[in-house]
Amino acid sequence: MKKKITASDLLVYMIMAVPPIYLALHYTSLPQTIPLHFNFHGADGYGDKSQSWVFISIITVVSFAMYAFLKNISFIDPKRAAASSASLFHKIAVMMVVFLSIVEIIILQAMQGNMFSLEKILLPSMGIFFSVMGNLMLNIKPNYFVGIRVPWTLENDDNWRKTHRLAGKLWFAGGIIASITAIILPYKYAFICFIAIVFVITIIPVIFSYQYFKKHQTS
Repeated sequence: MKKKITASDLLVYMIMAVPPIYLALHYTSLPQTIPLHFNFHGADGYGDKSQSWVFISIITVVSFAMYAFLKNISFIDPKRAAASSASLFHKIAVMMVVFLSIVEIIILQAMQGNMFSLEKILLPSMGIFFSVMGNLMLNIKPNYFVGIRVPWTLENDDNWRKTHRLAGKLWFAGGIIASITAIILPYKYAFICFIAIVFVITIIPVIFSYQYFKKHQTS
């Protein structure tokens, strides 16, 4: 049966449309040469301003694809567990769209020469993203698409549950710490701290999952 477009879908599509509309309204004010690539030093790659449309088009397509995928994940999940968490996956999908739209606007402002948004808003926004994901991760049921998807969690529901409880707490706390350091520290050091935090909160749950598997492995 063909699914109808809901009011929530329309709101999400409107959020997706904000960056392209923003670019259309400000395109003439962009300098002919704009920054297109960034690292912890700031901008390190440049190109013609027409490439801004390529950037926006790619991210908008990715945003739409991720939303459609997460919203319909229950229909393709072999474990069939996603159906019981449809509302949770929808929240994650909406959050992804909002986050990507914010990133697009920040990058577009950097293209206009406003590096403050890049240096003081991007990393805190990413930190908040990890915190929200951590909060949602506590209730993610076993599936093959979202979460800490390693062999040991996918094979054992208890391993999945305990690993995601730990990961949820780490991501929530790590996201808050990353946001605070991004506001306090200069961009270069905040960027390094952010990468380090992401590495730690990602690798610890994987190690925990493997140790849990070894501890409860039947001989």
